[in-house]
Order: sequence, then structure tokens, then C-alpha cells
Amino acid sequence: MKKPKTFPEQKQNLPGNEYQMNPEPEIIRENYAGSGKLLGKVAFITGGDSGIGRSVAVHFAREGADIAIVYLKEDKDALITQELIEKEGRQCLIISGDLKEEKFCKSAVKKCHTHFKKLNIVVNNAAVQFPQTDLEDITSAQLHKTFETNIYPYFYIAKAALPFLQEGDAIINTSSVTAYRGSEHLADYSSTKGAIVSFTRSLSTMLAKKKIRVNGVAPGPIWTPLIVASFDKVSDFGKDNPMKRAGQPSEVGPAYVFLACEDSSYMTGQFIHINGGELVGG
Repeated sequence: MKKPKTFPEQKQNLPGNEYQMNPEPEIIRENYAGSGKLLGKVAFITGGDSGIGRSVAVHFAREGADIAIVYLKEDKDALITQELIEKEGRQCLIISGDLKEEKFCKSAVKKCHTHFKKLNIVVNNAAVQFPQTDLEDITSAQLHKTFETNIYPYFYIAKAALPFLQEGDAIINTSSVTAYRGSEHLADYSSTKGAIVSFTRSLSTMLAKKKIRVNGVAPGPIWTPLIVASFDKVSDFGKDNPMKRAGQPSEVGPAYVFLACEDSSYMTGQFIHINGGELVGG
């Protein structure tokens, strides 16, 4: 078994949202063999420029799907994701904009459908977090930005995509282990992730009659640029779970493949917990 990578303390090295990460996140395992599980499908992925979103995009591409990724302004990261998808022999449409704006969410979904002439899989994944150890330090501005980024777009995107989704299609929402056990330094973030769980369960019931499945993934500590951007010290990141390490995006992406394809045809309203062994309910 390959020895798990370690995660040393990391500082911001580049302006904006670009970071040098050591080690680099593993996006997809070299030995991951696609088997056409998503052949002919089109997936729309928010936050697809890096981290878990990039991993999901590349896994979907290896399984045969064409991809549209939505991101805020990280153009270089988005182009890297596009290149990785095209290396898998699939098409990738990149769409830049602010998911907090409902008008943009509608236009992005429409742009995806216009480009590919179909839409089968929606992955709501984009998120922000701003650690604060004291409730008093969570400003109204921070609270609004966290909720407007992390949960509002899930409603906007799902609503915009519904006219294009058909029987057998899927919506997959990204929550977090913090939705189930809370977080002393991410009170607003974990609250949005709890809202995502409830939204997923409610929407799954609403869409069951249309035979559109709605499920989610609740990752634990995963080594992504969001972590490096959010915390000053990351040397101990992920070491408080039973596996004593953070996970790689490559260990999360396959769960989205499962929920996107017909292997999960008898699942809706459920969450897959990829968190290094932390036991949570629901």
C-alpha cells in the first residue's frame, strides 16, 4: 500500500486564489480505469476549477462525460482542469462568474445546455469558509457571504437545471462532515453545510416522482486549495480522525461517479461520508 502523503505547514505564495501546495493534491489515481459509466452524459459542476470539483470533473470525463465547470475568477486553475478533461478525450466548457447572483446561475446553466444540447448531471460544489474561533468575530458581511455562496446557488442552479433534466438524471450536492458534528471554528460554514443536507433531502422527495435522483457527499478533511487558503497552519490538518491523515481529492471523486451513474439507481436523499473513519449519523 502506498504510504499516505504528509501535509506540512503551507503559506500563500501567489496573489489571488493560486497557491503552491506541497504535496500537490492527487486529482485521480493513475490506476483508475474508466468503464463508460457516464458515456454520452453532460455534467455541470460548480467549483470545478480545483480541489474536489476538479477531481469530480476528471473522474466524470474518464467515465465518458462532457463537462461544464463554473468558477469565480481562477482562470489559470480552470484552464488546467479543462486541459485534464480534454486529455481524457472529452469536451470541457469553462464558465466564469459569481454564483451568488441568481441571474448568472441561470445563464450558466443555459450556456451549458446550449453548448452541449443536453444536461444530465448537476454537481453543486462551490463553497467558501472563513475560520473564526469566536462568534463575535463573525461579521454580518461574512455571514451573508458564506450563506450566499454556499447554499443559495444550490437552489438557483437546481431550479435553472430542472427544465433540462430527465428521468434517470441526477443532482449531487457537496456537504461536509461539519454538518453532522459541527465545528468550533467554522460555525457559519457548518451551518450552510447543514442546510445543504436538509435541502438535498427535501429536493429528493420533491423530485422522486420525476425519477430524478438527488444525493450528496459529505467529505471530511480533504487536501485542497480551500484549506490552504483558509488556515494559517495546516501541518496537523486531518490528523484527528481514525486514519490520522487528510484525504486526497482522488479518494472523493469516485463517490460522485457512483451517485451520477445508474449504479446508485435505488438511492435518493442520501449522503456518502468520506471522512477518514469519523462516525456520524445520517
